[in-house]
Amino acid sequence: MARLAGTPKPGLIARVAYWMAKRKVGKVPEPIEIIAHHPRLLRGLGGMEMAQEAAKNVDGCLKLLAQIKVAMRVGCPF
Repeated sequence: MARLAGTPKPGLIARVAYWMAKRKVGKVPEPIEIIAHHPRLLRGLGGMEMAQEAAKNVDGCLKLLAQIKVAMRVGCPF
């Protein structure tokens, strides 16, 4: 449980990020709701996520396997 609650009234950038997260994960992850308090930080996080997905140096299956392994190690429910 986070110390902060998600933004009560998300702006345009946060709504777009929420929509993309719901489409990808199925629900809005708590870290995105908390980072939405700072729109510039949210844009930076979104840019980093898109750059990581677009990277072609590593095979897509291997990236997905690494994501699953990291999520298991840290106890992420996604």
